[in-house]
Formats: sequence, structure tokens, C-alpha cells
Amino acid sequence: MPDFGALPLTFWIVAAGLFGLAVGSFLNVVIYRLPVMMERQWQADAHATLHPDAQTQAAERFDLIAPRSRCPSCGHQILWWENIPVLSYLFLRGRCSSCHATISPRYPLVELITALLTAAVVVRWGASGDSLAYIVLLWALITLALIDFDTTLLPDSITLPLLWLGLLWHAWLHPEQLSSAVWGAAVGYLALWTVYQGFKLLTGKEGMGFGDFKLLAALGAWFGVAALLPIILLSSICGAVIGIALQLLKLTERGRPIPFGPFLAAAGILLLLIGPNTLVALLLPASGA
Repeated sequence: MPDFGALPLTFWIVAAGLFGLAVGSFLNVVIYRLPVMMERQWQADAHATLHPDAQTQAAERFDLIAPRSRCPSCGHQILWWENIPVLSYLFLRGRCSSCHATISPRYPLVELITALLTAAVVVRWGASGDSLAYIVLLWALITLALIDFDTTLLPDSITLPLLWLGLLWHAWLHPEQLSSAVWGAAVGYLALWTVYQGFKLLTGKEGMGFGDFKLLAALGAWFGVAALLPIILLSSICGAVIGIALQLLKLTERGRPIPFGPFLAAAGILLLLIGPNTLVALLLPASGA
């Protein structure tokens, strides 16, 4: 691993925050485009299955790189100076430079939150290889939380690599914890799968999606089997409280599913910031953990 100690910790905290701003801008792209890419792929696969002999026209390229970002209202192509994280939003006063349509404040919020949390990881874990690994985990969890919030989807293209990265990170840097990571991945998946099957057997309804199983498995791979119970408890409590509040405030329809992924992701982010042992002590004080 590189020698991070050659520079003061303050330098790495500031650098992490600035880099987090830039990454937050890219996460906005991923959060919007990845579900669209998935839907287009599903439509193409369905069309090919239903109409195997039909000729298909080459679709316009749409991925995380191209086409360039545009205003959804007027189609104005975003210029480089209009895409500087946070600053461009403030300079443009939250409006498109062409049609003056309102730009969602979520874009700069995602950039700012990503920057602050990235810096917080370095504060918590120092300038180390662990910080690098946890920063990657953080960015993935932010992306998954917002995609699930918007679409109730947790893409395999993020959850599955995240699971394997957790296992490989332990195998490389923390081999003494690899067994716990493997069990964490297995038990994490089976825990929610069991809940899903039991709920479906009792009610005939699907209480959650398979993406939730994979996300908890990924968190188990990163934090180990002992962290699963506090993650499940914290995410379940938060989900129940927020779900009840939304219904009481009539901000959501009764019976409308509330995605569980954002709560799992939030629990994972809290865990990597305060540490597994602290979270266990907060949620299970009587256990003496």
C-alpha cells in the first residue's frame, strides 16, 4: 500500500472532500441513467424474445458516458462551467441557463453529502487502505439508496461487485476476518430471504425484492456476520418509523411499498462511520457487546 503518512491527515481530509464533490456529480449521472439503461436493455431483450425474426434499428448510444447531459426541459447541452459541483448550481441560482427551468436541488445536495461523508470516512479511519476501501463502499451505498428510492430497484451491476469487493478486501488486507466476511455474506442473504418467504407464505405478497437480500449480503461481506443484527435492527426501526410517519402525514398512499434499500444503505453508512462495535453497543446495550 502507498505511504499515506507522508502528508498530514488534514491534507487527506480536504482532498477526500474535494474529490468527493466530483464523484458526487458523477453519482448523480449513475443514479439517473443506470435505471434507464436497465429498462432499455429489458425492452430490447423482450423484443428479441417475442420477435426473434424482426429487424431492429441501432438505438442511440445511452450509457454513463454518452450522450452529454442536457436540460430535461429544453434539451440545452450542459456546458463544462455549468457542471462544476455545487458552485454551478449557486452561480446559476438553481435554474437552466437557457430556458430558466428550475434545477432540482437534489443534484448539489448529493454532491455535498458525498463530499462530507467521504471526508468523514478519512476522519474516522485515517489515511489508510481501509479508508480507500470504505470510500468505495460509501459511494456505492449512496448510489444504491437513491436508485432504490427513485425506482425500487437495486441493480445487480452494483450489489454483486460490492459483495465480491468486500470479500476480496478481507482476503487481501484482513485475512483473519475473511471467515466472518464469508459467513456475513451467506447469513445476510439467507436472513432476508427467509423473511421474504415467510411473509409471502402468510400473506401471499412479496414484502421485499431480491436486491435487498444481495445488499445485506454485501454489507455482511464488508462488516462481518456480527454486524448483521444491528444493521437489520437499525434499518427496520428507521423503515417502520418513517413509513408510519409518511402515512400519518399522508405523503404516501396506504399499501404503497416503501423501498427497504435506502434504510439498509443508511445503516451501512452509519456503521462504517462509527464502527461496528459502537453501533452494537448503541442498539444492544444489554448484550455487553
